[in-house]
Amino acid sequence: MPVSQKTFGMPQHTMTKLIQRFLLIWLSLLSLAAYFWPRFGVAFDPFIHKQLLPYLIIVTMFGVGWMLPIDEIKKVASRWPTILGGTLTQFLVMPTLALGFGMLFGFQKETMVGIILVGCVPGAMASNVLTIVSRGNASYSVSLTTLATILSPIAVPAMLAATAIFVDPATVEVLDSASDDSGSIYLRSAINLLMWVVIPVLLGFAMGRILPQFESQAKTIGSNVANLAILLIIATVVGLSRDKLADLPIALFTCLLLINVLGYAGGFTGGSLMKLPHPMKRALTLEVGMQNAGLGATLASALFTHSDSTVAVAPAFYTFFCMFTGTILAWYWSSRQVEQEASDKGSPV
Repeated sequence: MPVSQKTFGMPQHTMTKLIQRFLLIWLSLLSLAAYFWPRFGVAFDPFIHKQLLPYLIIVTMFGVGWMLPIDEIKKVASRWPTILGGTLTQFLVMPTLALGFGMLFGFQKETMVGIILVGCVPGAMASNVLTIVSRGNASYSVSLTTLATILSPIAVPAMLAATAIFVDPATVEVLDSASDDSGSIYLRSAINLLMWVVIPVLLGFAMGRILPQFESQAKTIGSNVANLAILLIIATVVGLSRDKLADLPIALFTCLLLINVLGYAGGFTGGSLMKLPHPMKRALTLEVGMQNAGLGATLASALFTHSDSTVAVAPAFYTFFCMFTGTILAWYWSSRQVEQEASDKGSPV
């Protein structure tokens, strides 16, 4: 008789449903706890230890690698034109929107750098879950996330360097201030992304192949750990930035929301131009608009140690917006029929 796998005293599938279905609620509650923690009169503050952020990212990415089926790697190879096209759409649309709206709203220095980071990081893992909810093409979504993640040590520094050409001198000075004896901001970001993202994903993938008998448990536990890690990352950024959040300007709120919504529009338009089936367009839409802002916040905290967490504020808040709007969009699409010819079986790729 099979033994029920449990996590924290409850069946794993039950915990997974509780986390994923109410992820936005957990995100809100934990962030509120991080913000109001000093008022509770507790001496120990669990939300101000930013040295833990890279390790949370590493654990998350290791879990992602372990959960990655080998079939997805094969699909990346066989569908490379549409996957590469979708990834290029993301790396073109989001940095352009971030730079454009950041300049339009007149942001400078640390805030502008944070907005640029929002546009430059790869897509979020939550987009894969919401693609399933939206009746989109889940394998295409996972393939997009995989390729963008693997390319991030090259793509993110390149996009940061490209956007730096257009920003004001004060913002360039903030970017340059992240350089130290170990290298420029671009080299440091590449090394960090390689250590935090690519290597853990590859190690997790290798572990999954070495221990295939634990595939089912790894998928469930890995998903739970990844989601919990993202919640803790955002809560920690909120805790570190709580003194500034009370004065969060409405302009920043509006700017991030516009980047998010128009990111969805850019993804859908890109899918239409590539003549993708509708389920794949849904996947690309969510992938482009939902950036891995948790990674952006962690990268900001590691690179800009002098800026008292200001750079990490925009990526942290973008997580709220993309989770909220992405969930609404996925629910809307889930209630609408998808054309039969656009299914995976009939897909031209």
